Amino acid sequence: MCGIVAYTGSNPAVPVLLNGLRRLEYRGYDSAGIAVNTPDGISIRKSKGKVSELAGLLGEDETQIAESTCGIAHTRWATHGPPTTINAHPHAGGKNGIVLVHNGIIENHHALRSTLTAKGYEFLSETDTEVLAHLVDSHYQGDLVDALTAALKEVHGTYGIACLSEKEEGVLVVARRGSPIVIGVGEGETIVASDASAIINHTRQAIYLDDHDIAKISQNKIDIRSSDNVPVSREASEIDWSADAAEKGGYEHYMLKEIFEQPEAIRNTIRGRMDSERGTAVLSGLDLSPRELAELQRMLIVGCGTSMNAGLVGEYAMEDFAGVLAEVEQAAEFRYRNPIVGSRDLVIAISQSGETADTLAAVREAMDKGALVAGLVNVVGSTIARETGRGVYLHAGPEISVASTKAFTSQVSVLLMAALKFSRSRRMSVEQGRRFVREIEAIPELVERVLAKNDEIAKIAEKYVDQTSAFFIGRGYMYPVALEGALKLKEISYIHAEGYHAAELKHGPIALLEKSVPVIALCNDGPGKDKTLGNVAECQARDSRVLGIVTEGDEEAMAAVNDYISVPPCPLHTAVIPSTVALQLLSYHIARLRGCPIDQPRNLAKSVTVE
Repeated sequence: MCGIVAYTGSNPAVPVLLNGLRRLEYRGYDSAGIAVNTPDGISIRKSKGKVSELAGLLGEDETQIAESTCGIAHTRWATHGPPTTINAHPHAGGKNGIVLVHNGIIENHHALRSTLTAKGYEFLSETDTEVLAHLVDSHYQGDLVDALTAALKEVHGTYGIACLSEKEEGVLVVARRGSPIVIGVGEGETIVASDASAIINHTRQAIYLDDHDIAKISQNKIDIRSSDNVPVSREASEIDWSADAAEKGGYEHYMLKEIFEQPEAIRNTIRGRMDSERGTAVLSGLDLSPRELAELQRMLIVGCGTSMNAGLVGEYAMEDFAGVLAEVEQAAEFRYRNPIVGSRDLVIAISQSGETADTLAAVREAMDKGALVAGLVNVVGSTIARETGRGVYLHAGPEISVASTKAFTSQVSVLLMAALKFSRSRRMSVEQGRRFVREIEAIPELVERVLAKNDEIAKIAEKYVDQTSAFFIGRGYMYPVALEGALKLKEISYIHAEGYHAAELKHGPIALLEKSVPVIALCNDGPGKDKTLGNVAECQARDSRVLGIVTEGDEEAMAAVNDYISVPPCPLHTAVIPSTVALQLLSYHIARLRGCPIDQPRNLAKSVTVE
């Protein structure tokens, strides 16, 4: 979603702020702005468009701006009001020289706006953030922490905030509720951001604020307090990846780089977590004994988008191997109904960022109902990881492209390991467990074999680049792959794509099939393949071209489709991953041929921290 960067220290702030904004460009945005303390007050510059356009506004002759050592900056993804310069952040309060940037949504901004207007405040923008700026300004009596604390008591909604006062030069005040804020602790300087990628060039020591924290930050001091003004302690942790990991590394796009990083990402995910002798997985972060695992009656998996698709694979594996009832729930649906969940249920919340608003709300609802809750996240120190207190980190490394690739395959890898661990606490024999271990350990090599077909897949993509719609179909373990393949194609190429269970084809979607609507069919060798090949014939009978994902050497499947991409032979529960990688490459090459902005698709953001 939106991005925040703030700095105070001994060095010029503007280069740090602009570099941080560039690091956050992957999140998706439509405008950008910057504000810095100067001897004459706070100077604000902002513009619609890219960070490069904002940088062009900061002329070399503006000495005071260039020499400032304290400031805030923001990239906005429009919610309230269209993407215009006037709606861009930072926003200023009207009387006392308060300026702030804000991620999140102020739900009662209309009522607050009316109250503030009656007090004489004039509004220039349509944003809820300007309401917040005036509200803080209205409480200001010489102490920015007190003003922000008082203002937030009137606010309903979510926020990550960084603010300045022209009367407290060199001081940043930041706060969070539902939107992440990380404080980078450097030598004689402090960098604040909504994402660790914006601070990694300066320090790897990070403090993650909890909800309701308010922090006053100067060059050499960080004072964190609760919403009741009680001092609290937040330990610094080390960011476990380098700045180089967030660079393109010679690839044309981050997405392509991250697709090719998947063998190593999966190795990192499973490293140290497989016990081949005992035929089980070591997932100590779950903090569950074999007895506790055996006593669990049900697993609920919650997530959104790609994470929910990964969860479906986990559902199948958990039921197939462990005999545990498993259900997947869209996180937003979970939070807004009254789910039946209890103390013998394990709720697994899946989120790459660990900050997804709906998933976080589902976590809190499940915990309130007495369930065991575990997080499956990629970002160390994220809110879901901290609030659940148990779970599994992916260790997939930073994922910069908006379209998730290596996070999905790492999530599936962890869910397969969880299925193995649960199975061994029940009826799976040690020999069966050892075979499962070997199957999981083989996944990185399977992915490498698919990546070796990149050029071949690029040629196939040329045949599908001009389509406006596409269907993806699959059965069993391949159904979630169909959903994920359709999601990738639509979000980066702007081709309308839908994923269906192959058995659903005749229950409506078949009415849309024609020559201009291709079908991508998951025809991997295994149970259900014959039925899927029957669906392929039905599609071709209606003039739809069919691209099949088939198993190497399966001549029957190859002959049945118009085009095919082959993946190495393996059990269906692990074939999910190489098959998905093949569809990632297909989507990437179609989007590239269509000239789409692959890493930053329109209207999308990397981390959805608001509803």
